[in-house]
Amino acid sequence: MPLVQIKGISGLLSIEQKHEIIKKVTDAIVSVEGEGIRPVTWVLIEDVRSGEWGVGGEPVTTEAIKNLASQVIK
Repeated sequence: MPLVQIKGISGLLSIEQKHEIIKKVTDAIVSVEGEGIRPVTWVLIEDVRSGEWGVGGEPVTTEAIKNLASQVIK
C-alpha cells in the first residue's frame, strides 16, 4: 500500500489544486506499479501553518512563498 505524504504551507493551494495533485500523484504511482495498486494508493496533503517551518535557518511564510512565486512567473 503506497502512502505519499506532501507537506506545504497553508493557504497556497486551493482544494481543487489539492484534488488535482492527489489524482496526478496516484496516476504516477499506478504508471509504475500497475492499475491494481490504485485502490490502495494513499496521498496525504498536510498544510503546515505559515512560519512553522524553515529553509536555510529562516522561517518560511505564506506571504514569502507567494512573493517568490510571483517573481518566478514574470
